[in-house]
Amino acid sequence: MRDDSTRNTIIFVVCSLALLLLYQVFILEPAAHRRQAEAARKPAAAIGATAGPAAGTLPGVAAPAQVHVVTRQEAAATSPRVTIDTPALQGSISLKGARFDDLFLKQYRETVDPNSPPVELLRPEGALHAWFAEFGWTGANVPGLPNANTVWTVTQGSTLTPTSPLTLQYVSPAGLTFTRQIAIDARFMFTVTDTVANTGAAPVSLAPYGSVQRQGAPAHVGHSQIVHEGAIGWLGDELRLIKYSKWAKDGGMELPSRGGWTGITDMYWLAALIPSQSENVRGAFRVTKAGDTNIFEANYVGALRQIPVGKQVTETTRFFAGAKTVPVLKGYEKQFDIPNLNWAVDWGRLRLLTQPIFSFLEFIYRHVGNFGLAILGLTVVVRLLFFPLANKQYESMTKMKKLQPQMEELRARFKEDPAKQQQEIMALYQREKVNPIAGCLPLLLQIPVFFALYKVLSVTIEMRHAPFMGWIKDLSARDPTTIWNLFGLIPWNPASTPLIGQILDSTLHLGVLPLAYGFTMWLTTSMSPPVGDPMQQRIFKLMPLLFMFIMAPFAVGLLIYWTWSNVLTILQQYVIMRRLKVDNPVDQLIARFTGKSRAA
Repeated sequence: MRDDSTRNTIIFVVCSLALLLLYQVFILEPAAHRRQAEAARKPAAAIGATAGPAAGTLPGVAAPAQVHVVTRQEAAATSPRVTIDTPALQGSISLKGARFDDLFLKQYRETVDPNSPPVELLRPEGALHAWFAEFGWTGANVPGLPNANTVWTVTQGSTLTPTSPLTLQYVSPAGLTFTRQIAIDARFMFTVTDTVANTGAAPVSLAPYGSVQRQGAPAHVGHSQIVHEGAIGWLGDELRLIKYSKWAKDGGMELPSRGGWTGITDMYWLAALIPSQSENVRGAFRVTKAGDTNIFEANYVGALRQIPVGKQVTETTRFFAGAKTVPVLKGYEKQFDIPNLNWAVDWGRLRLLTQPIFSFLEFIYRHVGNFGLAILGLTVVVRLLFFPLANKQYESMTKMKKLQPQMEELRARFKEDPAKQQQEIMALYQREKVNPIAGCLPLLLQIPVFFALYKVLSVTIEMRHAPFMGWIKDLSARDPTTIWNLFGLIPWNPASTPLIGQILDSTLHLGVLPLAYGFTMWLTTSMSPPVGDPMQQRIFKLMPLLFMFIMAPFAVGLLIYWTWSNVLTILQQYVIMRRLKVDNPVDQLIARFTGKSRAA
């Protein structure tokens, strides 16, 4: 039989490694990303300028040249434009190249301040971190095809709205007439209908293409270990994901597909090309260099069309540009028969848990009107599901706590004979019907739920800037309060402190909820029976303190879940301990504050 101290030492080592990993991922790396974001605010040197369609990555197009960065306003002013104005979007379409390159999301703000600027999604080429999309036609030995420098003419419409589409036209010297109708709904979906009429002297063969391109990724994206950011698409009946770092290193991929979709995503935002679902396309994720800047591109090329003289062909494609709102994405899946568009939300490997958890949260939210209350409701349901197992766990732990005096007596009696000591302890467990490992199973079962909830809070935009109550304005962000300015009572920002400001604002940032979490974890730990030798017991007593610092940078919504779960655990353990007449720290705290002891 294995000695308890050996088992507990192994547990301690595993927990310590887990703590180090969590500390690296959630404290050190975010701090490094903040430093990178500060560096990114300095003027950049150069980015790429295209010499043809799709950033020079489609066949036969030259590579981009290096040019100096200009302001967003200057970049937008280089082309005539047509305004976009919908309930969800505002911006413009560039008539030079007929590009979608200027787009803001009206319903989402940069910060929780309702007067902060709307979220910017697309920005024109020439500006830092340009992000845009375009559609067109490609073909071998066909002169005069429209490209990034072609200026289209507006033949119908003046402002793109859900009730007023635009019609653009370009006539090539070779006798090809390109007509493009652009429509938009009240949310985030553009519909592009391209017609090519051959009025020339010879038949031509053309293939439709779509391209979405990002010229360099901002410093704050692409580094998260929780949320996917970079290339994304449903191609070849499979979800394709490439993070920015891997994309830049390996150069992407190319593969055939029937329909599907492809694009570039951030944590909450998506720009995706959606060809006809009956179209055989060749999708590609590519990266090229323009000086020191990586030009990331997701594109597709359709099948060749033969266009005889006097005939025309028409191709309808779609472009999603907006927030990854789950009900909206699912609505588009059904409306346009788009496969798994809602998987643009990074549900992760625990998809079987994350999706139902989100659906249940949304269900409760529709009835209570507050995602914080929905999280509390979810916690109660999770606790009810695990109640039978948890009850056995806490009964076993309480009985072990009750047996501590007898166990200490056995350890002292058989101090020189560890094998006999272990044998007697196991016999004691059998007589009292105690299973020392019964408390592990409920905890292990709850760990996937914990990580799934963290994933949901991290990746779903419904949590972004969702308020709870009081000072909690954003469930997806950390607790904004800190002990160092008495939770806002002192008008001082600890982050501005010389030398140690960054530490106070990151590792040592302790708000109300992290402290509440630390206290409830200490209380649940105190209710558990002591394990191991005195040194191990002292180390385990420090675990609540360590976890308090580790959890402090986590999303408030997750802290609400875990703290409330701890409270429910304490209540359940308290009832069991009172029933089995075992001393508990709750009664001790009550006695300390009231001066009266409660009978067990």
